[in-house]
Amino acid sequence: MKQVRKAVIPAAGWGTRFFPITKAMPKEMVPVVDKPVIQYVVEEAVASGCDDILIITGKNKRAIEDHFDNAPELNAHLKNSGDLELLAESEKLADLADIHFIRQKEQKGLGDAILCAKQHVGDEPFTVLLGDTICIPDAGAKPCTAQLIDVYDKYHLPVIGVETVPEHKIKDYGIIDGVLLEDRLYQINDIIEKPTPEEAPSNVGAMGRYLLTPDIFAILEDTKPGRKGEIQLTDALRRYDASLGYVSKSTRYDIGDIPGWMVSNLQLLLKHPIYGDLIRDALKKI
Repeated sequence: MKQVRKAVIPAAGWGTRFFPITKAMPKEMVPVVDKPVIQYVVEEAVASGCDDILIITGKNKRAIEDHFDNAPELNAHLKNSGDLELLAESEKLADLADIHFIRQKEQKGLGDAILCAKQHVGDEPFTVLLGDTICIPDAGAKPCTAQLIDVYDKYHLPVIGVETVPEHKIKDYGIIDGVLLEDRLYQINDIIEKPTPEEAPSNVGAMGRYLLTPDIFAILEDTKPGRKGEIQLTDALRRYDASLGYVSKSTRYDIGDIPGWMVSNLQLLLKHPIYGDLIRDALKKI
């Protein structure tokens, strides 16, 4: 069985829910505490053993490439200034992984974005990490993506990371119809893209982490445009012969819109080893 080494990170969306922040800056570069969202996602992939990463970008996303590129002028300045800690951080960022970039030429949905990875992935299983979600593992647990890889290694089936969704958020998620096989593990019978609470088969939804097998590409190529005229990954996933849903031992922070981004910043700031006490004191004063 092939080892899961490749990760695909879709990052081509317009980010309209962040307008006007995203008028000139990619949504994936919006900072959470002290680094951009996309860096958290790449670091999770690397910590999960995925050292070959493809980021699907679009127009006006050059800043993402620059962020992970080598910066000799900056490094020289930091070295001459004696900022050796920042120099080490800059060099580490450029050496995180083997990162590749490809553009999704039209905004045709998440399924189409993943289809752009077909040539890069080839015939290997691969992970997908959405760029508007940060997953922080529970104490003592592996990264979220590594947990999905463990499930795949055991059952040899595609795995969707899932979580319990509040009723008012069901309309924003792909919701599964599944049977609980064992603790945290579901057999998925169907998955419905963004249903109303009345239409939803459960309150368990996809959390933006997937482990897919290469046959997803043939399915995507045969998937007709669905919601909003886009090729939906959910429509393709429901055509898998069999798949699993796994509730990971991690906390998910939703950076998909401004309220979610603000709350996630606050939650992660309060847990930060350097800034936590400062923010806690400031909140008490407020």
